[in-house]
Amino acid sequence: MKIHKALWFGLSCIGIVLAMIGFLMPWHDITTGHLGLLMLALIVVAIMLGFPTAFTLMGMGVLFTFLAYYLQNADAQQSVRQTLDLMVQRTYATMTNDALISVPLFVFMGYLVERANLIEKLFRSMHLALARLPGALAVATLATCAIFATATGIVGAVVTLMGLLAMPAMLKAGYSVRLTAGSITAGGCLGILLPPSVMLIVYGATTGVSVVQLYAGAFFPGLMLAGLYVLYVMLVAKLRPDVAPPLTAEERRIALPDGAQALSGQGYTHAMTGMLAAMFKGRRNSAVSMGFLSRHMALALAPLVAFAVLTGSVYYMVTEPPVVYEIPDELRLGGGGDYDSGLAEPPMEGGLAEPPAETGLAEPPGTPD
Repeated sequence: MKIHKALWFGLSCIGIVLAMIGFLMPWHDITTGHLGLLMLALIVVAIMLGFPTAFTLMGMGVLFTFLAYYLQNADAQQSVRQTLDLMVQRTYATMTNDALISVPLFVFMGYLVERANLIEKLFRSMHLALARLPGALAVATLATCAIFATATGIVGAVVTLMGLLAMPAMLKAGYSVRLTAGSITAGGCLGILLPPSVMLIVYGATTGVSVVQLYAGAFFPGLMLAGLYVLYVMLVAKLRPDVAPPLTAEERRIALPDGAQALSGQGYTHAMTGMLAAMFKGRRNSAVSMGFLSRHMALALAPLVAFAVLTGSVYYMVTEPPVVYEIPDELRLGGGGDYDSGLAEPPMEGGLAEPPAETGLAEPPGTPD
């Protein structure tokens, strides 16, 4: 029976981990710290054996929680009860955490983006837009991974999808296997750093740190790391063209739609000027239908209209004069009378004011003799 090299490598890694556990673990005096290291090593072994990650983490957590309680008090029944109580408490705390609600929503958003084939269209567009750069396919892969990372927040979905989309195209174009795999894996790992990141949400919910502050702290390093990846790929493609050969003229060329081809055949080199000229010619003199021209003109002007609306709204909110409320006369201080503003003295009878009463406590009336 012939075993594949990858299987030999995995079995060797598992054997090394188990050997380190057997030789380095002080079996005669195990503390809670040793239990943590043992749990981490066994999690790696279980995942490499192919067990599902979710059930591996849950099972290892329950098992080693029981062992930690059992080492403190050698009572199996009480340790089981404490473990189950802790499971219920932590499950309820997780279910009532508002920050963790966004995790399944981010995953669902990434699933919708994947099923709508938006990433494939984005990759093709980035590939054609960056065709003049050295290592255009690898740069387009990194840019697509960075954009897709903001929609999922996880690594697995980005790496899997880009491996299906970008890897065949890069290998077909003559890119080396190492550069292809490195670009996909490096770009996929941006999903746990660029906001919104599921890892940052879980970290913030676990440690009690503000998720918004974690996002603010990870945004610039994520963009900087993506930029460094792009610069490295461009430098490698410039110094070694055999690793990342440039695209040919035939690969850069794309077929135009029928309407755009008709406008190009009339001598128009720019899309906007060609559509405006065709619209002013009228239906009879134009080789393109008015529906095609109107639809594409609206699509071309949509960003400008959105920018104008946003700018106008911001300008209106900033320059709006403050609201001044009119106070009725009867509610104003000192209003409603013929005397001056401020507190007025009480009216006097006969032109003279009564003397104010003496302050202090008065003596009781005297008793008759």
